[in-house]
Amino acid sequence: MNESTFSPGGGRPGAPARGQESSGAEDVGSVAVRTFAAHQYAASTTTTTAHQRMDGRQVNAMAGNSAGNESAELADYSDPHRVAYGELPEGHFYDPDAEYEPDPEYAATLAPDAARQRRERIGPTGRPLPYFPIPGPVSEPGPAKIIAMCNQKGGVGKTTSAINLGAALAEYGRRVLLVDFDPQGALSVGLGVNPMELELTVYNLLMERGLAPDEVLLKTAVAGMDLLPSNIDLSAAEVQLVSEVARESTLQRALHPLQNDYDFIVIDCQPSLGLLTVNALTAAHKVIVPLECEFFALRGVALLTETIEKVQERLNPELELDGILATMYDSRTVHSREVLARVVEAFDEHVYHTVIGRTVRFPETTVAGEPITTYASNSVGAAAYRQLAREVLARCHAE
Repeated sequence: MNESTFSPGGGRPGAPARGQESSGAEDVGSVAVRTFAAHQYAASTTTTTAHQRMDGRQVNAMAGNSAGNESAELADYSDPHRVAYGELPEGHFYDPDAEYEPDPEYAATLAPDAARQRRERIGPTGRPLPYFPIPGPVSEPGPAKIIAMCNQKGGVGKTTSAINLGAALAEYGRRVLLVDFDPQGALSVGLGVNPMELELTVYNLLMERGLAPDEVLLKTAVAGMDLLPSNIDLSAAEVQLVSEVARESTLQRALHPLQNDYDFIVIDCQPSLGLLTVNALTAAHKVIVPLECEFFALRGVALLTETIEKVQERLNPELELDGILATMYDSRTVHSREVLARVVEAFDEHVYHTVIGRTVRFPETTVAGEPITTYASNSVGAAAYRQLAREVLARCHAE
């Protein structure tokens, strides 16, 4: 991969210079401003368009008005700032599939025709947004799909994505096991566990023969989701495993007895490409790469894909890159949009249609020690991870 593909230089053609102001769309040579004005005019003059909600009632996706007489109980989703910060009225569930309205300014970077954006439901990645159906129930769990949440750069949303993807999958009736495979124990902390008070962790499961996984497993507050916790002891495993036979397959052997008890096992990797991460990749069937929409986060993706290819060739032929998940996306900034466009250009269909935006709810959930799907169930962040869960399930069923 050519690193120059991700060059941050350049701006949008026709964008106003920094510091320029304008009183109207006619005075500015910006496609974004003109499209925004057209969008606002269309929203105020066109007739309502009906979309069907999960309960079968018809609602207007643009203004939040129903086809019947329910306007008092429906939320107004037309304010992009309100939606971006997750400020939806209590009791309203925001479904990005059923009620999707693209950000007007971002839509203008894709095409100058705002009507086309609405008609074709163009997603943040610039591609038509498919409909991901709500999955049906499963009769019995297993064998589990093992997913490694991996990126050697820290602070890109690996732990947040592991927790909330797992919780969303559990909401859809899947049995989920989260594996904290980072010596910092961030995933354990994010689920309300104090790593320093643990007597048994995934380290003991790796290094002590005869220890049953049930002795280490913890139940979480989310029904159907369990945890293999971690703490700083795991950092010693990287040194101790060096002298072990088949050291890259240690985690795979530890997880094998659990595979028939779960539908998904999600491994939260540490931010490095060391032996622990190689263990996670050897055990996994799929890799999800959370990628912050920021230029420095792009630099290590080529090295990570090279590592994945080496593990495929030498250790785990079943391993495949399931998708790159754009996180911390802010459609109001040109930089976020440029980075996301370059990721899609380089990886194409390997990029998830679901994009996780910035919201203050995510750091709040860490303090609360629970997923966003329970802490702020009606927030846009929760809706995004539910959509991600449906997309992951859709990809699994398509195989």
